Parts: sequence; structure tokens; C-alpha cells
Amino acid sequence: MTQYILSIDQGTTSCRAIVFSLSGEVIGLGQREFTQYFPNSGWVEHDANEILENQIVCIKEAVKVAGIDPAEIKCVGLTNQRETTVVWNKDTGESIHPAIVWQCRRTARMVEKLRESKHKSGSPMTDIIREKTGLIADAYFSGTKIQWILDNIAGARKLAQAGKLAFGTIDSWLIYKLTEEKRHVSEPSNASRTMLFDINKLAWDGELLEAMNIPKTMMPEIIDSDSLFGHISKNILGFSVPLQAVLGDQQAALFGQGCTENGMFKCTYGTGSFLLGNIGTKRKTVNGLLTTLAWKFRNEKPVYALEGASFMGGAILQWLRDKLGVIKTSAESEELAKSLESNEGVYLVPAHVGLGSPWWNPHVRGTLLGLSRESDKAHIARAGLESIAYQIKDIAYEINLAKVEMSELKVDGGVSTNNWLMQFQADLLSVPVKRNQQTEATAWGVALLAAHSAGLIKAAELKNDSKCSDTFVPGKSRALEYQQWRKAVKVSLEFADK
Repeated sequence: MTQYILSIDQGTTSCRAIVFSLSGEVIGLGQREFTQYFPNSGWVEHDANEILENQIVCIKEAVKVAGIDPAEIKCVGLTNQRETTVVWNKDTGESIHPAIVWQCRRTARMVEKLRESKHKSGSPMTDIIREKTGLIADAYFSGTKIQWILDNIAGARKLAQAGKLAFGTIDSWLIYKLTEEKRHVSEPSNASRTMLFDINKLAWDGELLEAMNIPKTMMPEIIDSDSLFGHISKNILGFSVPLQAVLGDQQAALFGQGCTENGMFKCTYGTGSFLLGNIGTKRKTVNGLLTTLAWKFRNEKPVYALEGASFMGGAILQWLRDKLGVIKTSAESEELAKSLESNEGVYLVPAHVGLGSPWWNPHVRGTLLGLSRESDKAHIARAGLESIAYQIKDIAYEINLAKVEMSELKVDGGVSTNNWLMQFQADLLSVPVKRNQQTEATAWGVALLAAHSAGLIKAAELKNDSKCSDTFVPGKSRALEYQQWRKAVKVSLEFADK
């Protein structure tokens, strides 16, 4: 009997499920977009039940498209959008509020108060958060999202104090809902994105929970990334299948890109763009970047990663398409960009939900600069594309200052299919940009780990899994354009301060 792996890939804008062969070939795919809710300026929500229902549909569709006997699926891996926060009632199993998405900025003021507070030692709370979690205090992370729900939903804090509420990032929610065991668990790569998890001790931190007034009884049990998390319910596939691995989406992509050794970097261009580098078993700190957990495997030391996050990657193309009508498809942006010899001084700072690394400013908003009477949709589309690359350059700039070597960049994600953008990125970084032959690096990363956990793939096969399909070699110098970009960011930041 042929053996297959099922990968559950729950993203920011769509639910997906993919059936892989052991060699990484996509056998079947199911995908469904789900509703994005924007109840107030800077707020973003998802319906946790809609995500669950869509994910089940995708699983069934992927197996149907694959045309295989479901019994041939030997294990399952789960990867997910991180930081997005679900709180549910332990008695009813129902969420008490829409999921607050990682992009949501509603808790920016709460974070400011946290930043201004002092630890009992007299040290700024920001320093304590940085030391314990590796993160920069920001509304991006789950901690203040949980606090907001407890403070704003009637009866929530009373239920929490009685031990009746559970918190989870999307992995915990789906594990609880999809498995027969209904365990309330998570793993280190997701836990490290909450601003509540000590990445040195690999445990929930009592002082940080207290600082955000969150009962520890809400938090999931943390187990290794390649553990047996439970068994996917018989109601979904007709029989139970072991869920053998869970990773946050960016860590899954790091693994799927074959970045299993210290010093390897990748960038995933999805809704946001995320540059991660494997830094081995000893954590490092770089200005404006996050130190996070890449993964923790059974009987092994935890592996750390440096991460830079820009919140508007492919999302800027969606905005240009859906809100401005500048393009009809994302692919059209490439043709418009190529139609111009240069950007002619037009810059778009896509701070629609604030700026991430290395600025970490939740109040700045999107800014379009340098327009003339000659400017048209090609200039705006090109400025949008360039902004994706400039944000990654901002992250790489800090990495270079810290004397951490990045000799090449492996890329994946939907936007990485844009050849013009990838060449522009290589020019900006002055390092080769290598696009993975495996276009489903995120889903494949956690599938690969699940297969190894289940004993289907040997450890040696994990080392060199990444195969390059295209390499973009640095060409034209983009130093002057980058200088102008930094000026544009400065203008945006100054406008936000005013």
C-alpha cells in the first residue's frame, strides 16, 4: 500500500489541506478562503468556527482530489497562522469572541502602558519581555489580545478566574476540535509567539501572565513539535490518523526550505513577509528583530531563529486589487512594474496596520509619496511591489549590522513567483535569491516533520530536502532607491508622531 502524508495548512486568508507523497509531490489539494472582518480601523478578526468548518471541507476535498484510499494516509502535520488568538469555554467548547488576528492593532494602547511599566526589580517591563520571550512588546503578539478579551467581553474574566476558559493560537483550537482526544495543547514555535512564554526555560512565565492579568489555567500544555498530538477524528476521514507534528507557519517554511543548520535564512512572501534565520541552539539578539523558537524535537535541544516580520507583503497587492482597482490580478503587477524603466520617485510605505521589524510602530499608517501628473497605475503597482522588497531589506540591514552572515536567501510563498520582484530583492540584498522547487514549502515542512516523527522518513533525508528551481543573481545597484525608501519611511513615522 502506498503511503501518504496529510498537511493541514491554516493561513491568514485561507484554509488549505494537501496530500503529499513521501517524496514531496502534491497529490491532492483543497483550499477555501474565509471571511476577513474589520470591525474598526486597525482591527482584524476571524470566525474560529468558520475556520474549523472550512478546514474540514479542505481535508475532505484534498483526499477526494488525490483519488486515494484514506487509509493510505499514515500521518498528519498541522501548520498555522501564528499569534491569532482564540478563547473558548471549556464546558461548551465554543469560542467566546471572534478570533483576534495577528494583524489586529486594537491593543496598541495596552502595549504602550506595558512598555511604560516597571518590573518589580526596577527594570523596564520591555527589557523583561525581551529577555524572557525574545520578543519586542507589540500588539502583534497574543498576550494583550487575551487580556483585551478578558477585559471587554461580559463575564469573561469571572469565567477565567474560575478556570473555565481556554486560550489557544489556531493550532491549539484545531487540535482541540479536530482530534478525538480533544487535548488542550500547543508546541514551542507557537507558544513563543504569545509574549507569555519563556524561551529559555520553555515554560509559561508567571510574571508575564500576572503583568497582563491572565490566569495560568487558560494556557495550553506545551509538548515537543514532533509529538503525537492526538488522532484526527474518524468523522472526518472515516478512520483515525495520528497528528504527528505541529509548527507555526514561518517555522514550518524554515524547515521545509531545508534550513536545518545554523546560518541558513529563508523568506516567505505571503500575506505578510517573514524572514527567518536558523541560529542554532544558542539564542542571539539583534536590534529590531525577534528571537523566537524554530522548533523543539524529542530528545533534542531547542533550536532558535532570528525573525523579521513585515505585516503587508502579498496583502499590499490585495489592497491594490480590491480597494484601489489598480490591478485586476496579482500577476498583473509584474507586467506593470516591467513597463517602467524606474519607479520615477514614487514610493509606497505599506503601513496599513503599522510597521513591523525593525520599526515596531503600530500607529504609523500607509503613505504614498512622490506622485506627479505623469504618475499612473504602473507607478503605484511598482511602488507596491518594491515596498515588499524594501521591508525585507530593512530587516537584512539590521542582520548585517549585527555581523550575522547571510550568504543567500531561500524564498517561497505566493508572491515569490513574481520574477521581477525576486530580481529586485536580489539586487537590494546583494546576495543570491533562491526560489524553492517545492512551492508548498510551509505545508511540506510540517508534513516532512510528521513523516519523520511517524518513522516514515529517516533523519538523514531531512538535511538536504530543499531543491532550488530558480536563482536570481544580484545585478543592478539599488542603493539610491533604498536611500529614498528610508526617507519615505521617516516621513511616515514623523506623520504618525504628529
